[in-house]
Amino acid sequence: MLDQLTDKLARIAKTMRGQARLTEANTQEMLREIRVALLEADVALPVVREFIARVKDKTLGEEVVGSLTPGQALVGVVHRELTQLMGGDLDARERELNLATQPPAVILLAGLQGAGKTTTAAKLAKWLIDERKKKVLTVSTDVYRPAAIEQLRAVSSQAGAEFFPSATSDAPIAIAQRALDHARRHFFDVLIVDTAGRLAIDEAMMQEVAALEAAVQPIETLFVVDAMLGQDAVNTAKAFAERLPLTGVILTKLDGDARGGAALSVRHVTGKPIKFVGVAEKIGGLERFDPERMAGRVLGMGDIVALVEDVKKSIDVQAAEKLAKRMQSGERFDLNDFKEQVAQMRKMGGLGGLLDKLPAQFQQAAGRINEQDTDRQIRRLEGIINSMTPAERAKPELIKASRKRRIAAGSGVPVQEVNRLLNQFEQMQAMMKQMKRGGLAKMMRGLGGVKGALGGMPGLPKR
Repeated sequence: MLDQLTDKLARIAKTMRGQARLTEANTQEMLREIRVALLEADVALPVVREFIARVKDKTLGEEVVGSLTPGQALVGVVHRELTQLMGGDLDARERELNLATQPPAVILLAGLQGAGKTTTAAKLAKWLIDERKKKVLTVSTDVYRPAAIEQLRAVSSQAGAEFFPSATSDAPIAIAQRALDHARRHFFDVLIVDTAGRLAIDEAMMQEVAALEAAVQPIETLFVVDAMLGQDAVNTAKAFAERLPLTGVILTKLDGDARGGAALSVRHVTGKPIKFVGVAEKIGGLERFDPERMAGRVLGMGDIVALVEDVKKSIDVQAAEKLAKRMQSGERFDLNDFKEQVAQMRKMGGLGGLLDKLPAQFQQAAGRINEQDTDRQIRRLEGIINSMTPAERAKPELIKASRKRRIAAGSGVPVQEVNRLLNQFEQMQAMMKQMKRGGLAKMMRGLGGVKGALGGMPGLPKR
């Protein structure tokens, strides 16, 4: 997300070198570039004006200390102000999901049709189940959109939440009240109410969602908005904030837009904290929003905390420890191990999800990734390995020309694909040997080899 803004800010930082202080003269052009970058990222004009004024005020006279360049000092100021803009001035408790009420805690989701409310309801349910260990019930009051109720039933099942049935012939308020009564009688911790949307804001929709809010008295009324709407997201946010006592915002599809300026505008417009962001289509693709970490990602600093959290959720720790012990004991890294590493990478959302949270220089080292193509190629790798015999997976050196032809035929790929997989395996095997000899520090010094391995992955461009 915000890729264009990230790239432009990185170029700005490189242009300011060799000066001891940030002054009006040497920052005027840089501030103009930042202003253009924000507008191109679809950040609302009033937000841009206020932001640039704050950065200019904080920048003038800023000393360039230590080994920092003027560009780095400017990025430091921009980082602090971006953090403030996205809610860094709020108490951390205000950004938390509030469940401090007599159960069930009711969470109402409101927004336009297509914003992703139904999928977000299931993602939020899964987050509450996994992170807060809550018993969650979901209900749909969208009696207008075809298959909306069945969609919520399906995704709630994927999330591990229970679903309260409703019908298109029912009144939305009656549905919500029955669901609330059911949640009370069956001791649910949380009830998530998915409301109807429209293709555009209209008075009937606003009256209905306001009546729903009054009927169920939610402790959290969350505005769900599509980050790809750009300027329209700001107008929508204003309309909902005027009619509903919003407690927070959920930004969806933040991974699907290179501009993503809504992330920098919506909090400012509504005055409410962004509590979650949708970062992937998968049911676990919901992250708590942290202004400082998001500012770091905008500026190309990465989000290592989020990366570590993804790894902890996705990686089989016992399998990883077992592999580490085997490598330390002198056992070889074979194609069974390689297949397991590929599967773990797919669990984390593929290389795209991984690199999005790394600092910009690491992303640049790997080139631009076609996410769909990468996932398809990862599955192809697994198919090729599955076409091998146990002996071939344990001893890849057995795989000569005739075996390659048989493996290619069994997996439905050309022989060249088998050769490419074996080359990638050899690169990974060399990395494992390097880690064993010198540990992680030596591996990082050999980053060029890693870059080569990434560049050789099918679906990734060679540099």
